[in-house]
Amino acid sequence: MDAGYDVMRLAWVLRDLPVELVGRLRSDRVLRLPKPPRVYDPKGGRPPKHGPEFRLAKPETWPEPAAVTLNDTPRYGKAEARAWDRVHPRLTHRSAWIDLDGELPLVEGTLIRLKVDHLPGDRDAPPVWLWSSATGATPDDVDFVWSCYLRRFDLEHAFRLFKQSLGWTRPRLRDPRAADRWTWLVIAAHTQLRLALPLTADRRKPWEKTTRPGTALTPTRVRRGFRNIRPHLGSPARAPKPTRPGPGRPPGSKNRHPATRYDVGKTVKRPETLIALRDSRR
Repeated sequence: MDAGYDVMRLAWVLRDLPVELVGRLRSDRVLRLPKPPRVYDPKGGRPPKHGPEFRLAKPETWPEPAAVTLNDTPRYGKAEARAWDRVHPRLTHRSAWIDLDGELPLVEGTLIRLKVDHLPGDRDAPPVWLWSSATGATPDDVDFVWSCYLRRFDLEHAFRLFKQSLGWTRPRLRDPRAADRWTWLVIAAHTQLRLALPLTADRRKPWEKTTRPGTALTPTRVRRGFRNIRPHLGSPARAPKPTRPGPGRPPGSKNRHPATRYDVGKTVKRPETLIALRDSRR
């Protein structure tokens, strides 16, 4: 997920599920390292909960990484990844954690710094900071995490195709089962477009660029030429029979089975401070 989402909060909410969350962090974040081993102090006192600060913008605060990998990629050149284990934020009773009673948790994970030579088009590539909810990552796990994050851009284009071209969010369905069936129909339509890729000619619009030789067509362009190959494909279904719409409900009669209506809910403004929250409960 992108830096606009609180990946650490979601990781704590979904801590009981067998999932691993990966998110991008802003380059100005300040995190904490694991707490050092406890040393006996004759004065006593509470043991530390957090370790030293890890400022993403200041390399002098970075310790030695737990894992370092170097790979050659066809699109980005050399990709160097450095990983630090058990890095976590220092939480406070604000924002999403204001309603949590008791001591705040430690949400530890693996911090990854990814640096590539260039972006597609020979553009400069600033380093990318990623955070994974899994700890104890091996070098192979680190490469798997950042490679999955780079596939996020392909997934975003796929969801945009589902919504804009295939009408995934067009119908207003009331039953969750109907929504699931419609989703599977959209997936089946997308699968047909992928299978029809070698059979379709490029029918681009005047303002679009010409497809380079050896480059696959996008699903949107395949959809434009799909109607031309459909008459040449066989179908196991028989020819449709002529029919007419049903009579429907008689005029003037009431609907005896109205659809269930659900309240859309109301967004309540959350107090910004802990003192304001206590005052609102009185």
